[in-house]
Amino acid sequence: MNHDLKAAVLRRCQEMEIPLVGIASTDRWEDPPFEPWMPEDFYPQSIFPDARSVIVIGLPVHLPVLATAPSIYYHELYKTTNTLLDQYTYRLASFLNNHGYPSAFVPRDGYGGVEALRENPVAFFSHRHAALLAGLGTFGVNNALLTPEYGPRVRFGSVLTAAALPPDPLQEDDLCTRCMRCVQACPAGALDGRDYPEGLTDKVACTANSAELARRRISPCGICIAVCPVGKDRHQYGVADDEDPQYRRAREHVQRYGGL
Repeated sequence: MNHDLKAAVLRRCQEMEIPLVGIASTDRWEDPPFEPWMPEDFYPQSIFPDARSVIVIGLPVHLPVLATAPSIYYHELYKTTNTLLDQYTYRLASFLNNHGYPSAFVPRDGYGGVEALRENPVAFFSHRHAALLAGLGTFGVNNALLTPEYGPRVRFGSVLTAAALPPDPLQEDDLCTRCMRCVQACPAGALDGRDYPEGLTDKVACTANSAELARRRISPCGICIAVCPVGKDRHQYGVADDEDPQYRRAREHVQRYGGL
């Protein structure tokens, strides 16, 4: 295991102001933490055969913006975060390539848009499962990966590398509180309240809702991650309840302008 290279990768991430970084060895996909698990076609080695490690980075979705969702404000933040994830993971892969370790970035979305999801609602690689195996969090009832720092308000990107990097420990504590706020708030009724993976998102209902928001240019929805009480970011912003009157006024203002 290359400890010096891992330290260099972490320094590089710090220079780019990436707050969340985790590393998983590719053999973790072969020893899944729960069943049912993904088919082998979705393992890192099936996408990049030389892969021995997966570096996962996470960027937070700022809570005051998300609190206005669905809105043009969150729509723009979502696009910005996605762009940064692609740039950072590309730069990390290039950094490793320049040091002699074949590597490739994985784009933050492995599908061709919401209409493509209607036909085949699966991406070619799961960043949230990679983040789970890299020790960044645990799954919640909302089917998102919850982190101690930001709850589910994180977007992930991944780098597949031939470098054998020391993996990070898995998150031991289950972060989901089973408060069911996400289930109650979902406008599509796509969550059934069961723990992941027994309770899966109704992808047809969720995608239909997303398609309508995309038509109005205010996608994605974001409500299930906005209402989640998990995450230190709630304390940072002083938001204990999504029905805070000040945030409600802000949401009403933002939703009144800029979208269709």
